[in-house]
Amino acid sequence: MRSSPEESAKGMSFLSSGRSKDLIRLTLMGLAALASWIGLWRQFLPIDLIAITATLVGGYPIYKETFHSLSHKQINMEVSMALAIIASLVVGQYTASVVIAFFVILAELLETYAVDTGRATIFKLEKSAPKKALVIRDGREIEVDSQSLTAGDLVIVRAGDRIPADGSIVKGSADVNQSSITGELVAVQKNVGDSVYAGSVNESGTLEVLAQRIGNDSVYGKIVKLVEEAEGKKAPVQQLADKLSTRLVEFAIAFSAITFLLTRNVISTISVIVVAGACGVAAGTPLALVATIGNAAKKGVIVKGGTYIEEMNRIDTVVIDKTGTLTFGEPVMTDLEALSDCSERRVLEYAAQAEKHSNHPIATAITQRAVAMGISPGNYSGFGYFPGKGVAVESDGHEIVVGNKFMMQERGIDMPKAATAELSRRVSEGKTTILVAHDQRICGLIAISDRIRSESQQAIADLKRLGIKTVMLTGDNKAAAEAVAAQIGTDEVYAELFPQDKVALIQKLKMEGRKVAMVGDGINDAPALAYADVGIGMGAGTDVATEEADIVLMTNDLRKISDTVRMSKRTYRTIMQNFYGTVIIDGIGVTLAFLGFLNPLLAAGIHVGSELVFILNSTRLIWST
Repeated sequence: MRSSPEESAKGMSFLSSGRSKDLIRLTLMGLAALASWIGLWRQFLPIDLIAITATLVGGYPIYKETFHSLSHKQINMEVSMALAIIASLVVGQYTASVVIAFFVILAELLETYAVDTGRATIFKLEKSAPKKALVIRDGREIEVDSQSLTAGDLVIVRAGDRIPADGSIVKGSADVNQSSITGELVAVQKNVGDSVYAGSVNESGTLEVLAQRIGNDSVYGKIVKLVEEAEGKKAPVQQLADKLSTRLVEFAIAFSAITFLLTRNVISTISVIVVAGACGVAAGTPLALVATIGNAAKKGVIVKGGTYIEEMNRIDTVVIDKTGTLTFGEPVMTDLEALSDCSERRVLEYAAQAEKHSNHPIATAITQRAVAMGISPGNYSGFGYFPGKGVAVESDGHEIVVGNKFMMQERGIDMPKAATAELSRRVSEGKTTILVAHDQRICGLIAISDRIRSESQQAIADLKRLGIKTVMLTGDNKAAAEAVAAQIGTDEVYAELFPQDKVALIQKLKMEGRKVAMVGDGINDAPALAYADVGIGMGAGTDVATEEADIVLMTNDLRKISDTVRMSKRTYRTIMQNFYGTVIIDGIGVTLAFLGFLNPLLAAGIHVGSELVFILNSTRLIWST
């Protein structure tokens, strides 16, 4: 019986924020209702006067909310209940009036408790943020507020302490529990050079951490902010619940007028107003969404709003970018082939020089091999990056181009037969192969291979069991893409795609009537994530990808996608149960009241009882796994 849908979503109440005052009011009203109901001490006390006083004083929050709603030209459940209470007093049904007011206040308290319980995960996130930090400043260890930390501070984290900032370990090793970030319950061994997150718990040893991101800029801070923002966003199904709630109240008031005109029975008229309740829908819907957002956060899945829970329930196609999602995105060089009169070392030197400042996985593989071979890449004076194709640099008046065959074609570089043959052979082996050109001449090629994540095959199988088609996208060559797709079992595969091609494919699938979720982790994936019905970003990916995403996986475990689909389906099913159950019970209750089979007391019991059933139905989601 919330005063507004917005307050429902936030776990607010039309009662006071101090619960002790509300409990005292409820207890006194309960005693008055009981005394009036059974006629206790009637020969000694003015029971009717007590009932009237308890109704007027104890029901004050209801009347206050009614006045507020009417002044804003709104009709909600409090308005209908206030009408029923006043009507009961006017016709001398004092017991009914106090019982109705008692049940309204009781239901509100129970409802508020349920919603607060649903927000428990969010409360825990907020409270789990470390408040203090032990830092080394001027050669001394001092304790400071975590909010006063700055990037570059050296933080000491003892066993049992929470890490107060994102950073890297400069001394020590320990088992670190990152469940508040990733949802993984097993602690991870962390050593010098490893990254750690604020909010994680050091379970053993002592660490010295170089602070890099503080407070709201940390991964933990961003999670808290995203979850809080998600709670306040209204999903379409919640808007539908609000509308249904309003319509049911309007129907109850209108039908009560019809009942009085046809029967002239005031008791039946009051019963019609009282029995019709929509609070199970109005409160149960945001409660279900909040519970699911909280549960998802515990599992390391950040859902940015109830809208995306509803959308995930409808998803029938999941499109996944290959590199960094299905694979580790950390390819290694497998082949180095020199062509013409170039040596293999010179080919690698050219490639490393062009890729030295790129953060692309292929560039990393090349530079790592160069370092291993003792090659120190030279400098360059110009740099050009061409997404999905390659890079081009100038060095001492010479041009170096490193990229795929499309890059070479666009730069007007001829492909000799030997290069074409070697390229075809390695492509047929499922390897990503890039060409290296110097001064408009192909001088060699490099083959790269990426490792498939062990959980990818299971993740695809889980989605198929849910009846969801899977599509793999990649900028790699067709043979390499098909080799990966065959191993993990995707239904469809599209290769040699540029960023704009990925967007076009998403649009094509949507035009075919599919509900599409897109999974990616790179800058190239951001446009496709934005165009999909639901964009799912990997937590280990770029900031651009996670910002564009509607759902963020805090780890690279794709199995969390099927977990999220299951949670979404369960949530939507629960909401629909509340919808249909409310309409059915209201329909039966109003009919019985119209026919004279219900009195106001029984009508109030049915109203509150059904509301609590539907709220409890949503509450089940809090503890679901």
